[in-house]
Amino acid sequence: VQVVSENADAMLAEAISLRKLPYDIVVKVPATEAGFAAIRKMKTQHIPVLATAIYSVQQGFLAALCGADYLAPYVNRIDATGADGIGVVADLQALIDRHQFPAQLLPASFKNTQQVLGVLRAGVSALTLPAEIAEEMLTHPAVQPAVDRFTRDWRTVFGQTLPCDS
Repeated sequence: VQVVSENADAMLAEAISLRKLPYDIVVKVPATEAGFAAIRKMKTQHIPVLATAIYSVQQGFLAALCGADYLAPYVNRIDATGADGIGVVADLQALIDRHQFPAQLLPASFKNTQQVLGVLRAGVSALTLPAEIAEEMLTHPAVQPAVDRFTRDWRTVFGQTLPCDS
């Protein structure tokens, strides 16, 4: 759940209130100067944190240094600024690996499957997807014709008998 306060102490107060709810909540904190201070304070109280609104490697690195458990770089939004969203994720993953930070990348803001493939190639182990992008990943126009061909070939040789019928 995202905090909406703009100073570190108020963000911490929100996080404490959120953690009292009967849910396993990870608190989302923007990767801003106030957010970095709030993350440090939250971690002293063992509050799980996801740093959001990450648009640069530097922001993500600072969030990891502050103790954020998860980092959410916004891939397509980074691209929209003229920067390289996949490149930001790749560089950030390399720094996390090199410095052995416990933080885990959770890239977000995808508009196409190529962006998803790019961050997966960069080594991320988790991401958040819009349903329509996930659906695109499940389909390919060549799949159904191939399945139909397999079925036709099977029936030509074996008729209606299924492999599990023998």
